[in-house]
Amino acid sequence: MNPVRITFGVALALYAASGAAQPAPDRNPRISLILNGLFADYGSDAPADVPGVLLGPETEPAPEGFAIGESEFVAEANVDDQWHAFGTIAFENEDGETVVAVEEAYINSLDLPAGLALKAGRFLSELGYQNRIHAHAWDFVDRPLAYRALLANGLRDDGVQLRWVAPTDLFVELGAEALRGAGFPGGGEDRGGVNSWTGFVHVGGDAGVEGSWRLGLSRLRTDADLRATGEEDGSETFIFTGDSDVSVVDFVYKWAQDGNPARRNFVLNAELLLRREDGTLDFDGAAPASSAYEGRQTGWYVQGVYQPVPRWRGGLRYDRLAADNTVAAPDPAFDTLADDDAAQRWSAMVDFSNSEFSRLRFQYTRDESRPADEADDQFFLQYIVSIGAHPAHQF
Repeated sequence: MNPVRITFGVALALYAASGAAQPAPDRNPRISLILNGLFADYGSDAPADVPGVLLGPETEPAPEGFAIGESEFVAEANVDDQWHAFGTIAFENEDGETVVAVEEAYINSLDLPAGLALKAGRFLSELGYQNRIHAHAWDFVDRPLAYRALLANGLRDDGVQLRWVAPTDLFVELGAEALRGAGFPGGGEDRGGVNSWTGFVHVGGDAGVEGSWRLGLSRLRTDADLRATGEEDGSETFIFTGDSDVSVVDFVYKWAQDGNPARRNFVLNAELLLRREDGTLDFDGAAPASSAYEGRQTGWYVQGVYQPVPRWRGGLRYDRLAADNTVAAPDPAFDTLADDDAAQRWSAMVDFSNSEFSRLRFQYTRDESRPADEADDQFFLQYIVSIGAHPAHQF
């Protein structure tokens, strides 16, 4: 029997069919606390903005010096023989203050027929690959540049998701989500009803004796109604009203020696994100301005993480973002959107996990998301620890 099919293929299919990471058959809740601490050092006084992009909320880089990263309180359990429940409360650091937010709170089905699975509540969307991964499970300290710029670090919204897994040897999954539309790049006023839709297709399988892969295609269609972005003090704010579409192509390949990822393994992951926005952009500042706006942004990354021996890993990531926007009004207020300089970063990390419940990480990033003469050398030290029972992570 192929050992990798047990490690990756069957685990992937079981998760997709159940809508959760193999919940236990009893109703005893599994409760855990994830602690995330960070030390950051930047070469410049202010970390870079991203040229050609209006950043969404919660996209500020980690503060310089010691800080608490995103920590989580997690509880999950079977409700009965038909439903499973999952909830995550996140403790986030925003401008030196701790903010408590409900990151996820949903129920999902356990026993729908014909390979169907239903999820309802607040959840991380299946848009792309990394979007659904919680912060404590990231392979690097931060999200890829494209996620930060185009999705405000990740799409999370209230709604319902339906998925179907085909009864075939090749893993084939189709799904769709109907969402409130409050999550960036949607948002703004008048969020009643359904304002965002996503659709996704996943195919995957084994690659030889020791490998496994998955290819995904997904798309978000949403609208924004007076979506505000800009300076935190409100002195300069850009307000967008219109349509926003994000298309994502993602790929992940996993290799494990003898089918056992605990010994030696390698993970290759890449994504391409395309965002298209059409509507009206208003500038609320010292000299207000308004213009028709067409935003065209493309971002991608590729990363590899290798574990040569148990407990030690090393990783490299390259990410890039480019914008080609059209603003009808020749007003200086919109100059930031006319900047077509490509933003790029190189990141290298090494981490050590004394057990499955703790991880220490060092990361270096060369950030060139501003002009070359303002390239920034960034250094990070991070710890992540888990207390209590935590559900298994997805493929």
